[in-house]
Amino acid sequence: MTKAAQKITLSPSRDIPFNKLVLSQSNVRRVKGGVSIEQLAESIAERTLLQSLNVRAVLDAEGNETGMFEVPAGGRRFRALELLVKHKRMAKTQAVPCVVRDQGLAIDDSLAENDQRIGLHPLDQFRAFQALRDSGLSEEEIAARHFVLVAVVKQRLRLAAVAPALLEVYAADGMTLEQLMAFTVTPDHARQQEVWDKVNRSGCVAPYLIRRQLTEQTVRAFDRRAQFVGLQAYETAGGVVLRDLFETDDGGWLQDVALLDRLVVEKLQTEAEQIGAEGWKWVSAAVDFPFGHTHGLRELRGEPAALSTEEKAMIDALRTEQAKLEADYGNAEELPDEVDQRLGEIETALEAFDDRPMIYAPAAMARAGAFVSIDAEGRLQVSRGFVRPEDEIAATADQPDTEVEAGDHDSVVAPGAEGLTRSPTIVVGNTGAEAPDEEGEDIERPLPDRLIGELSAYRTLALRDALGQQPAIAFQAVLHSFVLATFYPFGSALNCLEISLRSPSFPSQPPGLQDSIPAKAIAARHAAWKAKLPASDKDVWAVLEAMDGAAQAELFAHCAAQAVNAISEPANRLQQGRLTAHQVRGRLDQADRLAHAVGLDMVNAGWRPTVDSYLSRVTKHRILQAVREAKGEDSVQLIEHLKKPDMAREAERLLDGSGWLPEPLRAADMNPAAPAEGADGEALPAFLSDDEEATEGADEIEEIAAAE
Repeated sequence: MTKAAQKITLSPSRDIPFNKLVLSQSNVRRVKGGVSIEQLAESIAERTLLQSLNVRAVLDAEGNETGMFEVPAGGRRFRALELLVKHKRMAKTQAVPCVVRDQGLAIDDSLAENDQRIGLHPLDQFRAFQALRDSGLSEEEIAARHFVLVAVVKQRLRLAAVAPALLEVYAADGMTLEQLMAFTVTPDHARQQEVWDKVNRSGCVAPYLIRRQLTEQTVRAFDRRAQFVGLQAYETAGGVVLRDLFETDDGGWLQDVALLDRLVVEKLQTEAEQIGAEGWKWVSAAVDFPFGHTHGLRELRGEPAALSTEEKAMIDALRTEQAKLEADYGNAEELPDEVDQRLGEIETALEAFDDRPMIYAPAAMARAGAFVSIDAEGRLQVSRGFVRPEDEIAATADQPDTEVEAGDHDSVVAPGAEGLTRSPTIVVGNTGAEAPDEEGEDIERPLPDRLIGELSAYRTLALRDALGQQPAIAFQAVLHSFVLATFYPFGSALNCLEISLRSPSFPSQPPGLQDSIPAKAIAARHAAWKAKLPASDKDVWAVLEAMDGAAQAELFAHCAAQAVNAISEPANRLQQGRLTAHQVRGRLDQADRLAHAVGLDMVNAGWRPTVDSYLSRVTKHRILQAVREAKGEDSVQLIEHLKKPDMAREAERLLDGSGWLPEPLRAADMNPAAPAEGADGEALPAFLSDDEEATEGADEIEEIAAAE
């Protein structure tokens, strides 16, 4: 006969007054962790005791019950109740529900209760927070009730809002918490699922890749357009900003690009109309103008607006305060933070007074115009006072421009950057970008002509900047052109230095060229020299005579550098310009020699292999070749299975900081000639130097030539 299974008997429970309970020494929990006793006490006060204490009767020496009970399991709950009694929030005789044990070992009970406890799965917590939110509790109330920050509640709610299918993948350990966090940047469940399927197939499931995929059709909040319009205006117009609650997102991503562009156009239109109301004949506005857009236009010279009485008084007060602070803390080894901050504020305020608006004569404004754009920081940028050639002719015939001296043509408009009289035209965005290669075109074909043109445009600008800083090399380059023109008038090679000092424009140029390192350096150097030169060309000779040799050499280098032309011309343009490939090759060879002489470094000049500047413009084969050259075969294997857009983005990350350059930007493989004397910037050409030996050397050459 089968013996019946013995039924278990649960320990009895009873309510015991709190003052009859004591903490057992058999409780295994000695190290504090998790929710604090204070928080647990608040939870008990809010919800009462949700779990009974495990107790045993305290026996005397003869083994009789004393009426007291020790608590081997539930020590934290006991301490929380004790805290409530201490603060007189609970009576000390309050009955506490307890499970009374008399079998086994007290320490075993304590260990088992803690060992067998399973923490809540994160997804269960996310869903519980969502249920509380759906029940009507606010995020602040949930945070207060569960002793977490409001930001934590927002994060949990955002995680609970991810596509249900992806939450199930996470619950089945098919996705990490970090990956799930990445999907919270967008509320679009279909897009989340699409990206997960894509990255899961490719095997590239890093959280940053997921974020990049989800935001690839958006605009970053630090984009110049977003900064110009402002997030508040964009959101007021109905735009959505995607935010990452788990990583630093620099303001997030603007999802509605079309809305953003419309707002930019409208605000630029308004700003342009206000500028036009000043009295200009035309105003041309765009998000950005190409480098050299003022080439061929004459820039008016205005007079800085005079300071008002109030402004003068404020300047005096700021300078007085500045002098007092410097005197009080002049001997201090380190300035106090508040003093250092105040001095910085004073300096900024004084600099703002130096940037005075320019005043132009009404007659000059009536035939001139202005360019309105957005700078790299999203601020409105206005360049006033440019006269077009057709308006210059009309002015000469009808009413000479007495406010501006002839010959002030030192500003460098690309075709198409035109303004319209009274009604400014707003042009937003760049055009002419090439379509990306179709997937699968991995053949090693030549670089596109347009890409080569853009690369050579950047290199030309960098070479101008480098040459403009080395007077001795600039002199040598110009002298070389003089010799070619004088002694080899029928030579077939073109020189890269067009000695007429015509500053050639760029038929094609990469995006952002105007904000590049060499462009900013050239503009700063040009502005510095312009401030030193007279308003009238009639006074230039006298000013040059007053300069010492070093200053003349520096000005000479700056002017000579503007003529550098290292542009690579495509075949169709060669035919239109009636130039032969051999002639252009000679020009580029000379550009290589000049680049070597000035030590041109395109990496230091700021060029980087990005998706826009290079990687999206070439085949997958060339992308992999670039990564292989810069990072090795192991890095190639990380991306070779990706589709081209993803491969280009990953290659940009891998190539960042590597110093890799494409062929058109690399230094030519040639045996450099010995550096000319003065190439280090210390020695100057003889005609600019007071060195008598150098002058005598030049005389000796003339005597030898005469004797022959």
